[in-house]
Amino acid sequence: MGLLKLEEVEKIYRQGEIEVAALGGVNLEVGKGEFTSIAGPSGSGKTTLLNMVGCLDKPTTGEVYLEGAGISSLDKDQLALLRRENLGFIFQGYNLIPVLTVYENVELALKLLKDRSNKDIKEQVMKIITAVGLGKMADRKPNELSGGQQQRVAIARALVKEPKIVLADEPTANLDSETSLDVLEVMVEMNQKLKTTFIFSTHDPLVMESARRVIKLKDGEIIADERG
Repeated sequence: MGLLKLEEVEKIYRQGEIEVAALGGVNLEVGKGEFTSIAGPSGSGKTTLLNMVGCLDKPTTGEVYLEGAGISSLDKDQLALLRRENLGFIFQGYNLIPVLTVYENVELALKLLKDRSNKDIKEQVMKIITAVGLGKMADRKPNELSGGQQQRVAIARALVKEPKIVLADEPTANLDSETSLDVLEVMVEMNQKLKTTFIFSTHDPLVMESARRVIKLKDGEIIADERG
């Protein structure tokens, strides 16, 4: 079994007496070090699928496995611990804390983990900030950065705890094409250096071109699985 596996995952949302199938029996395996894009039009199930992988929601039926262990039956606290220790998230809105510096925004992800000395935290934070090209901007706050630089901070925050999987929900949606390319280059480089698995939800052609695997969704079902 690969790093991640979805087995007959179905997600049904109920609105009164109406049932809406967001995912319909999805089967999917993702291996370590993949750089994978989940693509499809609005309403195709991209975000729902990402939420299943990210332990932010549970399937109505089916099972999600991380390193061979089923996670769909875990309770809220267990899922929170799993996310904290194994997953990193990148959002299209950056989600940085405006009163904190670049360093402090990235540091926060490590401070949530236990058994880390202050020295180790400082070394790891500066290492990843430098790796994404912001080593000289560690003391700046988000409002002193461009959109592309803020997204680099978000990438550093997601990677600093060395997660097994980084999940990115439309990471280039708020960026122009030139900045999107710069941000994608950073993620490709981090993927190659750290062997971290990246999974994106996107409809951005630039992201799909950068991905080595593109999974296409329509109406909650996988209609194509293309490897470059």
